[in-house]
Amino acid sequence: MDKPKSVLLRMFIAISVLAAIAGCGSDGDGDSAAPAPAGSDGPARIVNGPQQQTGNAAAGQNVYRFATFGNERFWTDALRLQQGIIAANVTPLQALQLGLHVDVDAPRLPAAVRQQLAAELAADPSGATSSVLNTPANTAVLVSADAVIGLSPKDSNGDGVIDITNGDKTGATCALCHTITNASVFRSATGGGTIGVRQDGRATHTLDFGSLIALGQNSMAYYPVLQLRLAANGNTTLGRASNPGLTENSTEAEADAYLRDKASYPVGMFDDTVDGNGDPMHNMPLFEQDLAFPYGSDGTITTQDNFANTVYTILLDPTLLTTTGGRAFLTTLGGAAAGNEIVDDYIAVLARTGVTGPFPYVQAAPPGDPALAGTEAFPAGVRVDNTMLADMNAYLFSLPAPAGVDGDAQAIGRGRQLFRTVGCTGCHNVDQARAVPGFVVAMATIFPGDNPVTLLASRATPMFPTLNPILDTPGNIFDDKMAVVNATLRGEIRGTGLPLLLDLARKPVFLHDNSVPSLDNLLDQSRGANAPHPFYLTDSAQRADMVTFLRSLDTSN
Repeated sequence: MDKPKSVLLRMFIAISVLAAIAGCGSDGDGDSAAPAPAGSDGPARIVNGPQQQTGNAAAGQNVYRFATFGNERFWTDALRLQQGIIAANVTPLQALQLGLHVDVDAPRLPAAVRQQLAAELAADPSGATSSVLNTPANTAVLVSADAVIGLSPKDSNGDGVIDITNGDKTGATCALCHTITNASVFRSATGGGTIGVRQDGRATHTLDFGSLIALGQNSMAYYPVLQLRLAANGNTTLGRASNPGLTENSTEAEADAYLRDKASYPVGMFDDTVDGNGDPMHNMPLFEQDLAFPYGSDGTITTQDNFANTVYTILLDPTLLTTTGGRAFLTTLGGAAAGNEIVDDYIAVLARTGVTGPFPYVQAAPPGDPALAGTEAFPAGVRVDNTMLADMNAYLFSLPAPAGVDGDAQAIGRGRQLFRTVGCTGCHNVDQARAVPGFVVAMATIFPGDNPVTLLASRATPMFPTLNPILDTPGNIFDDKMAVVNATLRGEIRGTGLPLLLDLARKPVFLHDNSVPSLDNLLDQSRGANAPHPFYLTDSAQRADMVTFLRSLDTSN
């Protein structure tokens, strides 16, 4: 598909500096390049990437927080999450331990519950003796009140009252992975979720998404987003898990074991590719999204609304994959053999577990022009309400990033100077009010140890002629995310997009695969020359200055 020339120019200019930093003369995929401009300290807010639709930000807040586009039928009738939560007698405290957050200002939260909770936490801030937090029935009360952030209940039975214990259904929203609270009411000493005032756009680093899905009475309904063992791939599996991978005949207990295994599905991560790979990625922030481009760690998507549409139509209701458009999407990505196997097996799983259609559950429509089906705007042939997506764009563009952490001013200054002089500005801006440079970092540059084998030699189609072979480096999980879904879908190279360097003080792990435990470790040469992101400071004092600087970053400094 066509790309703006300015995007191509930025990509080719900037990639060469990355190659120079890594000590190579090209990006590893055959593209030559020229020097890149350094970052700037200028005060202007500079946005790059394509012009994006925006609507009403106030309406977009409501979309972001509460819109499910009908996916409550998947989450309740297929995954059966709310039934599992109720049957397992999950208490509000246990829900918080899973990393869920509670909005104390939810309008439908009964005042008596709010007052009782405040009194109990005043007497025992740990929450251990709180009857509100330790009574299982109160979990349904909180969900029904739309107070559990990201799990949005709907009046499915039309009686004018929302009660998930009386016929109403619960769906999922963007806020599940991208909103926390300020913990003004409760923060557990052992981590997890919080109770307080919503802080939209901030990554939920402590959300145990895998264990949340495992609470569903039919977690096999999430089949295409689990780590699978496919006959089309020689009964092998690709992903983090040490187990041999799930099949259409796997039991609920086997699926739950995979989801609850933190080595396979770490806390703070969400698998955003329906490719049968076990490649969950760390949750990202959604504030200041006008400064982000391209979207997704693989750099595949060019606009925030297209990113959101993909999440809602494919990831939050994977039953769409059983449709003609969904099958075309999977067979394009993974090849006919693997794609058809995943769809056929998924249909069998849904039938075996009593999940009935018609599918999909998500409320989405095909394009007016059939030629757009399968493009970035309609990847599986449909799109949710575009006005609502534009409204959410406006809201996410308007969300401010958190303030950076104040630190030693001299250390911040030294770190800033190091950032300028040691090569960081070949990729990143010093001024965080500027959009991230809009190019994809070649895999050979970001991961010099990449030595992939070819899993599928050819999968190019007339619509996607630039699709590269499916590649994987055995024994390393860093490139698993880019094995099937990557920026060659839109004609770019296989690699990673650049993140916003904001809210870093709160981030517990680094790189999209959770492989680096701290900023200091990210910059420590002991990780090795072939490790992902091998750009180091050998002096520990310099690393400390750089860490202090990075933790201080926001859009105003």
